[in-house]
Amino acid sequence: MTLRTKVKEALSQGRPGSTILVKGWVRTIRNSKEVTFISLNDGSCLSGIQVVVEPDLADYHEITGIGTGSALAVTGVLQESPAAGQALELKASAIEVVGGADQDYPMQKKRHTFEYLRTIAHLRLRSNTFGAVFRVRSALAQEVHRFFAERGFLYVHTPIITSNDCEGAGELFRVTTLDLAHPPLENGVVDFSGDFFGRATGLTVSGQLEGELFAQAFSDIYTFGPTFRAENSNTARHAAEFWMIEPEMAFADLSDDADLAEAFLKRLCRFALDNCEEDMRFFNAQIDKGLIERIEGVAEASFARMDYGEAIERLKKAPVSFQFPVEWGLDLQSEHERYLTEQVVGGPVFIMNYPKEIKAFYMRQNDDGKTVAAMDLLVPKVGEIIGGSQREERLELLEQRMLETGIEPESLSWYLDTRRWGSTPHAGFGLGFERLIMYLTGMENIRDVIPFPRTPRHAEF
Repeated sequence: MTLRTKVKEALSQGRPGSTILVKGWVRTIRNSKEVTFISLNDGSCLSGIQVVVEPDLADYHEITGIGTGSALAVTGVLQESPAAGQALELKASAIEVVGGADQDYPMQKKRHTFEYLRTIAHLRLRSNTFGAVFRVRSALAQEVHRFFAERGFLYVHTPIITSNDCEGAGELFRVTTLDLAHPPLENGVVDFSGDFFGRATGLTVSGQLEGELFAQAFSDIYTFGPTFRAENSNTARHAAEFWMIEPEMAFADLSDDADLAEAFLKRLCRFALDNCEEDMRFFNAQIDKGLIERIEGVAEASFARMDYGEAIERLKKAPVSFQFPVEWGLDLQSEHERYLTEQVVGGPVFIMNYPKEIKAFYMRQNDDGKTVAAMDLLVPKVGEIIGGSQREERLELLEQRMLETGIEPESLSWYLDTRRWGSTPHAGFGLGFERLIMYLTGMENIRDVIPFPRTPRHAEF
């Protein structure tokens, strides 16, 4: 019995004259009197293999009627191809139709818009663009784990269901078993004491706080899992469900945090260029013409570091008009971030030490009393791609900051315990995995880099 060969292996390692079995889906079929050409793709690579079918093949006339999208098993002999752009083709000796497809198959040979393809997310995976996106996504996810494993980081599965709102923004999806038609009320407010967990719970917005607990026992840890935001936003950069990579390091400060973030991003850029070459060339040609040059620039760059105060001064002196105001104490908008990385620095830059009023309660307060040890990594074209900070390890200052921001310290007593017993300076950052995929592929909508996007009023499949 002939063992199946993946198309990628057939094209890269196959020998002319060898008999192989390939299985995949028909991308295109061209019929003529003398011969039929079938492009077969099994998802293992961008390129399909050209199957040559001659009239002496059994059931030739049935084969010529195969529809686009059909699943086939093809046995044949590899031979050198006279056509440009392909070294090998497969001369068929037997073809089995594993699963047919009729004329209603929605992925016909024409250019479909991304908007249309989102409506058939279960089938868009068979297109060139989405095949490339999800191969790169898979490869990068595995490289994330290799990067941290090589550095001795512990991989932690933080909870998806949680009773804390890490960012304090109140954008949690509620998790409940209460009767929504008749919820129990106490003084007009829903009483969660009778709920499954006996308290209000939701889907997590971040694994950071739980990650900090592990860092205080294992030193270096990371999380890589799904996170959720019930934010009614329909922008190209927001989704209700997405994946976050969040390392946390004990005995580390903001400078150590930036060092890790720089090494991490450069490693992933280099990996994509070296190990996803065919797909990256496709993105460079079809999606974003300057992609490879830009990613190469980041992979080889030395990342600059700039204080928030200096960034504000640079922006105020900029010979351009911004839509959003520039003042000390205001958060930077995408237009400001892109100007700093593209025009001022000409490469990646960390903006560090932000005003405490615009940052989260857990960030370490600096000695000036005005700023916290926070950082954002800005890169050309997209602006912020990584956000992180040194965490406040001093119990009294952390409790004070929680009260200032309206968080009851008792509600996070477990978090404060790590500051009571064996507290250490520690730091970490968060990288949205989909944002990374968008950056490395040139895709401009987050809905197109996650298998089944969850956005307001959309939870199909």
